[in-house]
Amino acid sequence: MNLFADAIAWMLAPAQWTGNYALPKLLGEHLALTAISVLIAAIIALPLGWLIGHTGRGREIAVAVSGAARAIPAFGLMVLLVLLLGVLRVPEAAIATFVLLAIPSLLAGAYTGLEAIDRRVIDAARAMGMTEWQIFWKVEVRLGLPLLVGGIRSALLQVIATVTIAAYVNLGGLGWPIIQGIPLRRFDQVLGGALIVAVLALLVDLLLAAAQHAAVPRGLRTGRPARRRTRPLTPAPAPAASTA
Repeated sequence: MNLFADAIAWMLAPAQWTGNYALPKLLGEHLALTAISVLIAAIIALPLGWLIGHTGRGREIAVAVSGAARAIPAFGLMVLLVLLLGVLRVPEAAIATFVLLAIPSLLAGAYTGLEAIDRRVIDAARAMGMTEWQIFWKVEVRLGLPLLVGGIRSALLQVIATVTIAAYVNLGGLGWPIIQGIPLRRFDQVLGGALIVAVLALLVDLLLAAAQHAAVPRGLRTGRPARRRTRPLTPAPAPAASTA
């Protein structure tokens, strides 16, 4: 319990909010590395995933590549790329590592979102005379958006957690207090840095969970019973009186 109190005291200390390694500056670097990496990964993965989902071709290759990419250790890959590209291209090596980490989740979210659509919906759109582009953009992308947002959510969380290793190659980010504190045995600093990363990941997860829920078309949302129009009840006519 004292360690948590020390970590919070370290985060709130004025010294952590000024200077070259101030927490706001490290947070900005962390978010910038995350945003750039996920954006580049989205430019690569989304068109490929949409193509696979729309045509139904290449799914097995995409699954195999995604599985292999998930198994690659991020830190080892970053060190390997630094050695291959040279010390003058450390930022490029780190960005490439985070991009490769984000691609599998984005690729899976893109093509599974389109594959999950009922084929009868696509056939109905074609029967209405819609072109293939209209079917893709107005039907498939719209209905597949929740799973796509789920893939973005997973990719962002993975990259946010992994960008902490960027501090090993002097790129800043919220991993700097953790990496600096370990050799100094400043465990309050290590825990403080880890808590900030965890809180950041939780906030992003909550925001994207809300976005994923909002992306579900209103007609497909569960939990709210559909309103049915019912005709008002009218009293049945009285039977005619029998005459003797």
